[in-house]
Amino acid sequence: MKLAYWMYAGPAHIGTLRVASSFQNVHAIMHAPLGDDYFNVMRSMLERERDFTPVTASIVDRHVLARGSQEKVVENIIRKDKEERPDLILLTPTCTSSILQEDLQNFVNRAAIEAESDVILADVNHYRVNELQAADRTLEQVVKYYLQKANKQGTLDLKKSNHPSANIIGIFTLGFHNQHDCREIRRFLQDLGIEINEIIPEGCSVNNLKNLPRAWFNLVPYREVGLMTAKYLEKEFQMPYITNTPMGIVDTATCIRAIQNLVSTPENPINFEPYIDKQTRFVSQAAWFSRSIDCQNLTGKKAIVFGDGTHAAYMTKILAREMGIRVACAGTYCKHDAHWFKEEVQEYCDEILITDNHTEVGDMIARIEPAAIFGTQMERHIGKRLDIPCGVISAPVHIQNFPLGYRPFLGYEGANQIADLVYNSFTLGMEDHLLEIFGGHDTKEVITKSLSTDSDLTWNQEGLNELNKIPGFVRGKIKRNTEKFARENSITEITVEVMYAAKEAINS
Repeated sequence: MKLAYWMYAGPAHIGTLRVASSFQNVHAIMHAPLGDDYFNVMRSMLERERDFTPVTASIVDRHVLARGSQEKVVENIIRKDKEERPDLILLTPTCTSSILQEDLQNFVNRAAIEAESDVILADVNHYRVNELQAADRTLEQVVKYYLQKANKQGTLDLKKSNHPSANIIGIFTLGFHNQHDCREIRRFLQDLGIEINEIIPEGCSVNNLKNLPRAWFNLVPYREVGLMTAKYLEKEFQMPYITNTPMGIVDTATCIRAIQNLVSTPENPINFEPYIDKQTRFVSQAAWFSRSIDCQNLTGKKAIVFGDGTHAAYMTKILAREMGIRVACAGTYCKHDAHWFKEEVQEYCDEILITDNHTEVGDMIARIEPAAIFGTQMERHIGKRLDIPCGVISAPVHIQNFPLGYRPFLGYEGANQIADLVYNSFTLGMEDHLLEIFGGHDTKEVITKSLSTDSDLTWNQEGLNELNKIPGFVRGKIKRNTEKFARENSITEITVEVMYAAKEAINS
């Protein structure tokens, strides 16, 4: 736990609330002070859903501190039970309210006596885990609770479906293009003759969780959320799971082959190779485009990739393996999954960065000076400051990455979307140059701040005028090279003469 003005992964209670609000007819009670109750506004704005977010804040104020929270929390649980009639009420504290060290399990036990709904306390250590880890743990807790409940009631269905079927685990609210990815996964599973048993937690009723063991296997598209649930189902019900994310042409084929290995039997052999071949060669445009003259112009260009473990790892492999782009650095903020990430990307990049400190990421980008960045909303901001184009490929993101149109990142259509994103990210820088050639108006201000060093340099007016004459798509690189030369030579004011001296030094 630390104080910061930017976080890649939010506090633990946000992950718990994301899972709770993804289920149908589940209500969350957040035991929190004013200021921690921003989740409702954030979800409503980004997801643009018509329904109200099913989260109620039980506010901790001075009156509550004076007499204790139990009465108010229990009262809020019972009130929501009567008003909303949910199947489940999930109580969660925040990092702030956890300081009070209250016996929230006792609150839940007391409320459960009067409430008709199931009432549970989120089993998350709010000081030790982040948003994604908490979401993963909360999903496992809810699944485990309802499977054990069904087992006690004798309603647990252990009979496998007649035809091959799958559970898709980890699709939930505020995920990066999760809804679009889910549609694409369902499409290619349907093409393969695989039935969808359940999709959790998004849109699933907790009463249907007892049907999870009916599936032949579980598919976990994102390692960040769903892996703990899949491991639990494997341990308790011997259900195999697949964690091969179908992102990019190569790894989509790898995922489909993993499915083939699970559903094919000696009595009923199944071969998905013709489907893979048809999709790769004739349906998806990504494989063809990566061999076209347009994409070959990108071969050898430097890129930076940073994001959550899943998207950053698979994007690195797509750039290096499918498009011939040099990944100068691949990184993730998922420090808890650092070992897996390093294993996945070490063959495809020059260096690896594991950090949740955005200033370290900014310094790395300023040092490497890539032709393009593929990262989160923060890398997009960094790219704007350094005049480097950025394609957003991972959460955290802002509202522009919750599109109304269909934009998956997984499956064969996702491969098309990624190819477009990569190509446009590299070529957008030419627009400034074309505007200048054809008498357009380049109003872009010269960036004089550096991310990786203190602002110990000044540009005189003649130097700035000369810098403004340089085409926009190379201006940022020339500026950084000039400033680097000035610092190495202890020059504090950059003039036109210093610019030409820097140019000669680089060319020599």
